[in-house]
Amino acid sequence: MTIRIRRIVTGVDGAGRAIVVQDGPVAKTVSRPALSVEGALIWVTDETPVDLSKYEEPTDREIGVAPPPGGSILRVVDFLPDPNRRIDNQAFLKEMGLAHPDGGAGGRHPFMHRTRSIDYAIVLSGEIDMLLDEGEVHVAAGDFLIQRGTNHAWVNRGTEVCRIVFVLIDARDYPPPNANPFPSRPR
Repeated sequence: MTIRIRRIVTGVDGAGRAIVVQDGPVAKTVSRPALSVEGALIWVTDETPVDLSKYEEPTDREIGVAPPPGGSILRVVDFLPDPNRRIDNQAFLKEMGLAHPDGGAGGRHPFMHRTRSIDYAIVLSGEIDMLLDEGEVHVAAGDFLIQRGTNHAWVNRGTEVCRIVFVLIDARDYPPPNANPFPSRPR
């Protein structure tokens, strides 16, 4: 299986008119059979606000799961059905570019990990389970999930591929344990 994604990028010409500057297949794709995933890196930014005058290819680099400091990542991931995949958590973290102290805490599933980011996940097709330290949630096509820098794992227990669009934006981390992370909760 090979993921195919068309990416269209706009910009402005010398006269300031809106134009299409790129239109074609995403060049940066990855297949990780050991993890039962395939993905396409659509766009990466290194700063916020973004400098729109830059035209170099932002995906022409090695990058892990997490966005760059102050930046963002847009990617599409296909999670293949394979609920019994076996891999050790440290090997998983290394494969995903998260082999650092706040990359993940292991836990109840070998795919448990976290990034210091706010992640917007849009399920385009299929269904999947997101495991947390406590409990899990089943999501399906049409669902939106806001993952706020928490330890989690994705497990496709179904029979069809689950395709998710992820937008990851660098974030400030939670306060240390025993501090009140929600000083004022909305009612």
